[in-house]
Amino acid sequence: MTGTSAAGSESISHKRVLKIALPIVLSNATVPILGAVDTGVVGQMGQAAPIGAVGIGAVILATIYWIFGFLRMGTTGLAAQARGAGDWAETGALLTRGVLLAFAAGAVFIAGQAAVFWGAFALAPASAEVEGLARAYLEIRIWGAPATIALYAVTGWLIAVERTRGVFVLQIWMNGLNILLDLWFVLGLGWGVEGVAAATLIAEWSGLALGLWLCRDAFAGRQWRNWARVFDPARLKRMMQVNGDIMIRSVLLTGSFTTFLFIGADLGDVTLAANQVLLQFVEITAFALDGFAFSAEALVGSAVGAKARMQLRRAAVVASQWGVGGAIALGLLFWLGGGWLIDVMSTSEAVRAAGRDYLIWAAVLPLISVASYMFDGIYIGATWTRDMRIAMLQSVAIYVVALVVLVPSLGNHGLWASLMVLNVARGVTLGLRYPRLEAQVGS
Repeated sequence: MTGTSAAGSESISHKRVLKIALPIVLSNATVPILGAVDTGVVGQMGQAAPIGAVGIGAVILATIYWIFGFLRMGTTGLAAQARGAGDWAETGALLTRGVLLAFAAGAVFIAGQAAVFWGAFALAPASAEVEGLARAYLEIRIWGAPATIALYAVTGWLIAVERTRGVFVLQIWMNGLNILLDLWFVLGLGWGVEGVAAATLIAEWSGLALGLWLCRDAFAGRQWRNWARVFDPARLKRMMQVNGDIMIRSVLLTGSFTTFLFIGADLGDVTLAANQVLLQFVEITAFALDGFAFSAEALVGSAVGAKARMQLRRAAVVASQWGVGGAIALGLLFWLGGGWLIDVMSTSEAVRAAGRDYLIWAAVLPLISVASYMFDGIYIGATWTRDMRIAMLQSVAIYVVALVVLVPSLGNHGLWASLMVLNVARGVTLGLRYPRLEAQVGS
């Protein structure tokens, strides 16, 4: 790749940050569309069971695949550092390691699918009809496990080398093909739930083929199949440490949101529904701010690899400026247009009223959360994942205290306030560590 050896010394401009961030934001915007189409096409069958089967099947697989989300973040940080250091051989080897790990994990899931499905339905029981259809869906989709997990590594690599337009092209291709095949298989051929599964399976494997083609620079030389390097014990250990820390951090974060949902369920059906609606605002925030966090991952990683402290600081500052700008825009959007969005997502007057009561929290959440998003990106790029894990443990402990203190006295307002406390704690605990991170990077 031209300019790889100088990646860490390239000028970090606002244009460069946006070149990385905007394709990610646009790519993320396409994600909800596919779920809506999947639901819509099976909804045309005129029965409830197929809709439930596709929904529960997709959730089961998303939960399984989510475990390997660390592969995206870990690959970005490590590959960006190798690129910044001018070590193109290691950049290619990292992609190979990630894809091989994904294929191994996918093979395990395929081989153990009976146990996986049994455990999933034991935790989330459904009617006999829904479970039967969901099993048919899963038995097709599970064959895409190696491709889906490998795409985490491919996406992480593309972000690391600042080719996020490739990520956008990849997402558009997969979602577009999936939608077209959905319409053909389900509405045209009448394949039902199996048609939805087959469409996704084909999209996953074709997406991996396209993704590997987009990463073709990694395969231009012999570095990607330098097996002594690919299986080097020290490099493998480093990769496992980074990915293990990220996985623990992600489990803690997901557990915090699950706790939020469970506590909200005890506050009544209307409150639960209103919270579900407002959590879509949280998801929109994540999708939008991810782009700027990803730009921090790539640019900080490159600076750390080049041992360029001032470049690291510049990357952190410029990416964060855009992150804050995005957070302000989201906050204004939610405050001014949140009532309309609530009305779109629910027809229940009680839920609409409750949503408006708690809308203030969704409106301030982007500004409250932006520091945690940006520091996550900075620390992933620097592969300071041990500090991320420790900071998350501290933040979750503070969150638990907030729940115990605020929910009994303030109800759902206390629950949302506790979520704000969690995000403030995440930003503060990571922010306090940042000077030490910067001090340890070059000069």
